[in-house]
Parts: sequence; C-alpha cells; structure tokens
Amino acid sequence: MSSKPKFYITTAIAYPNGVPHMGHAYEAIATDCIARFKRLDGYDVRFLTGTDEHGIKMLQTAQKAGLTPQELLARNVPRFEAMVEAFGLSVDDFIRTTEERHKKSCQAIWEKMAANGDIYKSTYAGWYSVRDEAYYAEDETQVNTDGVRLGPQGTPVEWVEEESYFFRLSAYQQKLLDHYAANPDFIAPDARRNEVVSFVSGGLQDLSISRTTFDWGIPVPGDPKHIMYVWVDALTNYITALGYPDTQGELFAKYWPADVHVIGKDITRFHAVYWPAFLWSAGLAAPRRVFGHGFLFNRGEKMSKSVGNVVDPFDLVKAYGVDAVRYFFLREVSFGQDGSYSHESIVTRMNADLANDLGNLAQRSLSMISKNLDGVVPEPGPLSAEDEAILAEADGMIAKAREAMDVQAIHHYLAAVWAVVADANRYFAAAAPWALRKTDPERMKTVLWTTAEVIRQVAILAQPVMPESAGRMLDLLVLPAGERDFSRLGGAHRLAGGVVIPAPVGIFPRYVEPEGEAAPPA
Repeated sequence: MSSKPKFYITTAIAYPNGVPHMGHAYEAIATDCIARFKRLDGYDVRFLTGTDEHGIKMLQTAQKAGLTPQELLARNVPRFEAMVEAFGLSVDDFIRTTEERHKKSCQAIWEKMAANGDIYKSTYAGWYSVRDEAYYAEDETQVNTDGVRLGPQGTPVEWVEEESYFFRLSAYQQKLLDHYAANPDFIAPDARRNEVVSFVSGGLQDLSISRTTFDWGIPVPGDPKHIMYVWVDALTNYITALGYPDTQGELFAKYWPADVHVIGKDITRFHAVYWPAFLWSAGLAAPRRVFGHGFLFNRGEKMSKSVGNVVDPFDLVKAYGVDAVRYFFLREVSFGQDGSYSHESIVTRMNADLANDLGNLAQRSLSMISKNLDGVVPEPGPLSAEDEAILAEADGMIAKAREAMDVQAIHHYLAAVWAVVADANRYFAAAAPWALRKTDPERMKTVLWTTAEVIRQVAILAQPVMPESAGRMLDLLVLPAGERDFSRLGGAHRLAGGVVIPAPVGIFPRYVEPEGEAAPPA
C-alpha cells in the first residue's frame, strides 16, 4: 500500500437529461484542479465523476422526446464523457448509476439502514419538485403570481400522495448538529454551513425514500414495486465507486471517507444532511467535507434554456482553448461564490494574465538565453538584494498555495502565483538585462537565471490549472518529468545551469477578434 497520504475527491454526478452546460464543466475543472494539485503535492488521489441516470426527471424528459430512458442516456451520456476528455480531466473513475455495481451497492446500503431500524413503510403526502428531485415542507414553498407553487429553488412543486418507505431522519437531528459543531469545516463556505445548521435546527422530518408511481430506478430490496428515492441512489455513488459493500476491499479501505465532495450550492442539503445520516445508519463514516460552489451567470444573467443564454462548454474550448477557459473560470470566479463571465472578460484574462504577464515574461527572458548564451542556462553569479527578494517571493508561493487549496480557495492560490508573476515582470524590467548584455554580461546571466527560476516555479504551480500549457513551459526549460512536482518548490531545488534549452515558442498567444465572424459564444 502506498505510503502517500490519501485524498478522495468527487464532483456531483450530473443529470444527463440534457447535454453538458458550462456549470457542469466549471464544477469538473475546479475539482480536477484540486485533484491535480494534491497529486503534485505528494498525495495518493482518487478523483470521481459520473452521471446520475435514474429518477422521474429522466423518465419524463425521455417521454417528452419520444425516447426510452435508455435511448436518452445513449444520446446524452457520451457528451459528458466527451467533456471529461475535452477539458483534460484527470478522473480515475466515471460512474454511471445504471451500472450493475451501483444497483448492488444501493441495495446493500438500504439493507443496512433497514437492519438498523431506520426504514419503515407509511404514506407520503406533501410537496415534491421533479426538477430538484426534492421533498419540501409547506413553509418552504410559495405560490407565484401565476398561481404556480414553487420550491425554494424557484422550481415548480406538485402535491404527491403515495405509499412510501421512510428514513428516520428525525432521529439524526442532534447527531448532525453535534457533528457540525465538532467539525466546523465539514460544510463550506460558511454561508452554506449556516443555511444547513439553520435548516437542521428548525427540526427534521422523516424522509420519504421510495416511489411507486414509476419504475425507472433501483428496486427496493424485497419490495420491487417500490423504487428508491433518487437521492438514496445518487449519493451512494460515492461509495459504489470504492467497491461498497466490500468495505474491506482495497479501494474502500484506502479512500473512504471522502476528503471533499465538490457540489453545487443548491444540493448542499442532500450532501450535508441526508448523506451523513444514511452513512451513519449503515455504520459508515461521514465524508470529511462538503464544498458547495456558486452558480455561473452569463453577462450577469442566470443561464436558462428559456432565456437562450446557455453556453455549450465545447464551444468555449473551440473559441479560446481549453487551458485559457480553465484558467479564466478558476481565476475570475471566487470559488464558493456566484460568478459571471462574458466574451470580453475571458479575452481580458487571456491577453493580460496569460499572453502579456506570464507569456511575455517567459518569451523575453528565454529568448535572451537562446540568442545571447547559445541557449545554455547560465550559472548565477552573486545574488543582489533584488534577486534574493524575487526568489524569496517565488519560494513563498507554495506555502500560500497549500494554505488556499486546503480550503478549496482556488482563486486565492492563483492570485498568489500571479502576484509573483507581476513582481517578476517588474524585476525584469528594472534589471534591464538587454542593457547589461554590453555593460555587465555576468550580471545579465544572473538576472536571466533568476527570471528563469521564477518561471520554473510558476509553471510547476500552474500545472493543476493549465496542465498542457504549463507542461509546455516546463518543456522549454528542459525540466525532466520527475522534477515537476511540488517537492521541487520553495527553494528546495533550483534551476540547473548548463542545460541547453530550445529557442522559445509562444505558449499563450494574444486573442484577436476573428474578422467577419460571429462573436464567440460567451
């Protein structure tokens, strides 16, 4: 077994009742960034994503399209799998809840909860949102001006009465509150935590966990006319992927409990209330952390098919390139908060942060090594106070990055790195190595080495966000594959002199508006 510390991270699994939108891609690239960061920092990482394929919402969507649920899945799931490839996601497993392994897992956790006395049969009568796949109390709903009753997410609810199995959620109210108090970092950001604590403190009702009005789902063990509530089904995916019910198997024994579930803020309740209770009932540990990120808005408007502003993530990749899209959303949006994007804001980040700040610094400094030193990385001479200062800043990036990423503050990690990029540009301009070429060539060598060393550390730290582009930048420095992890940061290692590097090529081209073409999708 690996001696590395383990780190298990998941996205929410997506409903494939439609094709992926940018919200799906945003969650996926953020989670991928965290997974890549931890791998580079010496962790044994397992990264899970997938699709949530059961429930009445899937059935109704298929019926409206004149398809069977299986046909709808055959049409849409490949697009989610293609999104994984298009955005360079380093997933270890892509789970589909229609897989046999998942049926086995769901029925096993149901039987454990039943054996613990937490499941009973009764009749459900109350409000249900098909779109949210959620039950809501009367006081959580309101009647709209057009007479339609809506749930807290603004989705229509309908009155449902049917025989149902119930989970004794009320029995876990105090245990949940005690858990939140003892583990203040269990739910993040703080706004999500406060919402959940308020909800649970207000009193928990037992939860209906089966339906009889449709059959697209996993049958309840011993009573197949009942189909499991889709959230029992969906949440269980996180342990299915580790081989549950084999809790002694290598994957489960190594990786559970999950270190962080990355989800949209609208499903925090399911993950921070229902899921721990289900797990405790089954004799399993709760996840360590649930992080609810915000929504994306297109030019300040929430994305909606009816408004017509839903953006295909594949179109964004085609227009700007995958690494630029990844960088923009992870840098521009404060992770955990809502964020907005537009074509103009993407282009500004591409041209300012990537082409001008990092790309131009690398191009200018490495070109000078290529042209003036025959491509040989120089050995530095005595370091000046200015050299020492910028190197100390670069060495300090990893500590700031770790501190930020421990709480999933991806935007803070990137801000720390790009602050050094900005200072390195100022250092390079002030040192003016092009002038030193004639007046003090030895000093020029030291400035070029110092700048290249800062670029090395920046590129290593940029890998989780822009794996392809950062990798190409490290290729320019001829850095071996085994010298690209975070153990090489913070001054523990330095850029070796004497290495011959190739003539640099531009890695971050400026975005130029295409003539005579429609504006890109953002």
